Amino acid sequence: MSMARKALEMTQAAAEAIVQRAEARFSANRKESLASTDRMFAGLMLAQWAFAIFIALVFSPYGWQGKTKAVHMHVWVALLLGAVISSLPVALAWLRPGETLTRHTIAVGQMLWSALLIHLSGGRIETHFHVFGSLAFLSFYRDWPVLITATVVVATDHLLRGILWPESVYGITNPEWWRFLEHAFWVVFCISVLIPSCMRGVKDMRVMAERGAELEALSENQWRNQSVLERAANDDHSDR
Repeated sequence: MSMARKALEMTQAAAEAIVQRAEARFSANRKESLASTDRMFAGLMLAQWAFAIFIALVFSPYGWQGKTKAVHMHVWVALLLGAVISSLPVALAWLRPGETLTRHTIAVGQMLWSALLIHLSGGRIETHFHVFGSLAFLSFYRDWPVLITATVVVATDHLLRGILWPESVYGITNPEWWRFLEHAFWVVFCISVLIPSCMRGVKDMRVMAERGAELEALSENQWRNQSVLERAANDDHSDR
């Protein structure tokens, strides 16, 4: 009875060790994935800043007043406001990668970039696609609350600008009051697909970590058994 109990305890200990090892592998892989995505967004933020300045220069050319040459206000908006939007997400991506605050800050910044680009293009419908592309990029985190943060930001932006400055977001001066609801609906539709995908991605990472831990444990058991057999064979040879 004592031998059976001892074997059971050893089996339970081995199972717990595999679980702990799997959790450690999952945590390490998860943190590395989050940090890598943070770094990707840091580069994207800087690229969007440069692109916004280019858009402002192309679509908001220099204005002439007699012999005075002045840069259009949108160029300064792209340069200064773009720097404000990008600075904190980029700093957190490099100083505090993989942390919850970092990815939610990046989500806010990315949606603000959508808002700024829509403004700079005069509310062109094509620029609104930047919102959906941003949501797809944010899903790389495999962390569905980040998508909720992004949705709240873009819906609030469309609501407030639609009331205060509708031409900035829709390209017309008198849009229907419910226009922001239409845009919000498509954003919600998009994240309703992305959120389950994020959950499946995390589940797949956990399954891979568990399988890796099991394979490591199996390999170590085989190595131990082989070592025991080799020592036993050496002992028999020395006795002879």
